[in-house]
Amino acid sequence: MPAVHIHESTTVPPERFVAALIDFGPGRDEIFRNSHAKVHASGDTWADVTEGASVGWERVRYDWSQPNVVRLTTTHSNVWSTGSNWVYTLTPRADGGTDIDLVVARKGRNARGWLGAGLMAVGGKSLVGADLRRSIKAIEQQGGR
Repeated sequence: MPAVHIHESTTVPPERFVAALIDFGPGRDEIFRNSHAKVHASGDTWADVTEGASVGWERVRYDWSQPNVVRLTTTHSNVWSTGSNWVYTLTPRADGGTDIDLVVARKGRNARGWLGAGLMAVGGKSLVGADLRRSIKAIEQQGGR
């Protein structure tokens, strides 16, 4: 399964980054581009969410039961195979900020997914990295929210 590894840093503490990542309410699209999240069920440390649009959507299980780790695992999609995932590992820094390691692994379930996985292997680091930096900036600009 092609995987992309990205490392970024932010001035916000891990708990603020996690709070933004698992906030599926209004304004999510301002932080996470094209998220369009619909929550089907949730608990204290998990959520079952459909994200995306008709072109490419996936049902994802969010799991934040492990401190400073958030896993998003595809359970159903029109593009990606079950088990495709995103894993955010957050390391607190002495200055109060956070180092973010993101690994995105994608396996296509059909021609569109296979093409997407191939493109992810070639240019995914740049594209996903740019999206992560944009999200980080938006979270930082939120202030104490």
